[in-house]
Amino acid sequence: MIQTIAQPWMWAAFIAFILGMILLDVFALGGSRSHKVSVKEAAIWSCVWVSLALLFDYGLWLYLRDSVGPAVADVKAMEFLTGYVLEKSLSVDNVFVFLLIFGHFSVPMQYQRKVLLYGVLGAIVLRIAMILAGTWVVTQFAGVLYLFGVFLLFTGLRMLVAAEKEPDLNANPVLRLMKKMLPFTDGFREEKFSVIENGKRYFTPLFLVLILIEVSDVVFAVDSIPAIFAVTTDPFIVFTSNIFAIMGLRALYFLLADMADRFHLLKFGLAFVLMFVGIKMLVVKWLHVPTSVSLLVIGGLLASSIVASLIATRKKN
Repeated sequence: MIQTIAQPWMWAAFIAFILGMILLDVFALGGSRSHKVSVKEAAIWSCVWVSLALLFDYGLWLYLRDSVGPAVADVKAMEFLTGYVLEKSLSVDNVFVFLLIFGHFSVPMQYQRKVLLYGVLGAIVLRIAMILAGTWVVTQFAGVLYLFGVFLLFTGLRMLVAAEKEPDLNANPVLRLMKKMLPFTDGFREEKFSVIENGKRYFTPLFLVLILIEVSDVVFAVDSIPAIFAVTTDPFIVFTSNIFAIMGLRALYFLLADMADRFHLLKFGLAFVLMFVGIKMLVVKWLHVPTSVSLLVIGGLLASSIVASLIATRKKN
């Protein structure tokens, strides 16, 4: 049986906090209105979300230290931090795909914010379902962690091979199916997803972009959810680290949108991260890798790929 340190009030408080932040974004900060996000604004929101995640981790550590002791507090705080860094790093791959989708459809910058807002909301619901399902599977079949390890190792190898390849969106089966099933306008209608013209409802290309964004998150969730179970099987830690990473994804996208080409080697780093996590899950019976070591390895792989990207692009320029 999977153990969790969370009390019911902790789940309720965290969900209320996330809902409050979403409502603040939509109604107070105009997240659902067309708006071109500047690099400065994206950097501020990125710092806000990273700071909130770190404050949450510190608050969790304080609460557990006083309620169950410093030993458990240290373990759970480290698990959250490692899980958050892992999920945050894997979400960078989402950014590259978002850039590809927005570029393919030539979506104006001022409309991208609304699409990503709805994308984040859909991703939260999806992650909740997948985390609950993953927790149940791990509870019922402990050996499934080895299958997760094989899957992540294979995914990392596949990402390593295809790191330099650009996927062909025109060959995407979801895209072709949607175009066959639904009538679309020949262009954007501001930030609207659908309009009524000549008495008939038409969907705009922005709706098609939203569908592809949601589908891409399904694909990445299949990678990231098994990966976090290599760090911890506590559903509360899995859930909170995932949600914090997702909530900061939109700001991360706008922060990297204009300089993604400078981090083209980061995909190799992410591939090695997945391979490391997969190997860790496969050898856990014979070798226990401490969470702190996992955090150092993941951070080292990401830092190395970032530095290599900056050096490579600087020499090229």
